Amino acid sequence: MFDYDKWQEIFDSLKRHKLRTFATALAVWWGIFMLVILLGAGNGLRNSAERDFADDAINSLYIWSNRTTKPYKGYKAGRRIRFQNKDPKAIRQKIAGVDNLSARYFVNSSFQTEYGGKALNFRIRAVEPTYQAIEFTEMVKGRYVNTIDIKEKRKVAIIGDIAKEKLFGEDKTALGEYVRINGTKFQITGVFTDGSSKREREFIYMPLTTAQSVFDKEDRVHDMVLTVGDATAEEANQIADNARIELAALNHFDPTDEQAIGVHNNIESYQEFKMIFSGFSFFIWFVGIGSIIAGVVGVSNIMLITVKDRTKEIGIRKALGATPWSIVSMIMQESIFLTAVAGYLGLIMGFSIIYGVDYLMTTYEIDDLEFFYNPEVDFTSVMLALVFLIVSGTLAGLVPAIQAARVNPVVAMKS
Repeated sequence: MFDYDKWQEIFDSLKRHKLRTFATALAVWWGIFMLVILLGAGNGLRNSAERDFADDAINSLYIWSNRTTKPYKGYKAGRRIRFQNKDPKAIRQKIAGVDNLSARYFVNSSFQTEYGGKALNFRIRAVEPTYQAIEFTEMVKGRYVNTIDIKEKRKVAIIGDIAKEKLFGEDKTALGEYVRINGTKFQITGVFTDGSSKREREFIYMPLTTAQSVFDKEDRVHDMVLTVGDATAEEANQIADNARIELAALNHFDPTDEQAIGVHNNIESYQEFKMIFSGFSFFIWFVGIGSIIAGVVGVSNIMLITVKDRTKEIGIRKALGATPWSIVSMIMQESIFLTAVAGYLGLIMGFSIIYGVDYLMTTYEIDDLEFFYNPEVDFTSVMLALVFLIVSGTLAGLVPAIQAARVNPVVAMKS
């Protein structure tokens, strides 16, 4: 049953001590607000990293050439290793556990792509057909690089949808059109997108053999990317070691020279990422709950002060027949009300900022905040935190309330 007089007394008490009420509410508000902000920021960073990992197959290995650091069979240290087509071919044929493999050739970044009076710089990769399964490239129109392109060294290319809009405009279709790259004409046979990265959507892909013959005039491979199926991180490292031994035999360097070729195990990196963010998530909840508890302690202290200030009033109430429960309920009701209102306002403010930032990023595609992707907050978890806050606020008011109920009316009135 709604007790109007009791609520009026609570509001009068809060109004008489504006600064104290504001300071107490601010502590509670700040606790729940910081929890929401920290959760949103943590999830944004995690989702951004997840998106970067989703850009390529997680079960992938990257192998690239470096300089040797050890002499070997008459070869001096410091020799630059240069991969050729024989290297990825040998890996495919001799190394067990390899699923998909594509050699890559990077076209000079200074080469401009020209069309209709425009000349723009796009990053250009020359790859094999298997690269589509590694990069998770999704075709919007046309087709990907195929085996006939590789065999016949066709001068064809596929272009990312963002690069297509910059070069051709939004309305014009790019399929069948010819672009000029460093003076050589290439026909556009496909337009692709990449759901996880805007950066990848500004690339141009072409057949590996075409780039080798047009831009380098020799058999050259810059690096290799391969997937290893369901292999664990340890099994993937073993595959990488086997590949190193095979490449050492082909390129005449010491198999124990770990600097001669570079290897990146994406499976291992992903596992490290999950461990880091598990610890980061624990830290966020630790700090957030700590802030909430600090606010609740503040509520408890303020309610103790409130009881002390109202000792004479409580004594008069008891002398006039007020029951202990009525005294307890009055103090606890004030504590619960202050905690619930301040916590709810902190919750609303936190959600507003997090989803406001997400809306601005989604609507205006702010590139500077790509590292902060989809900063979602688990509503259920935050509501549980708010319930915890209110229950804690109840307990915070309980001790002062019991102390108030034990006040001796005679002593209180003499206070």
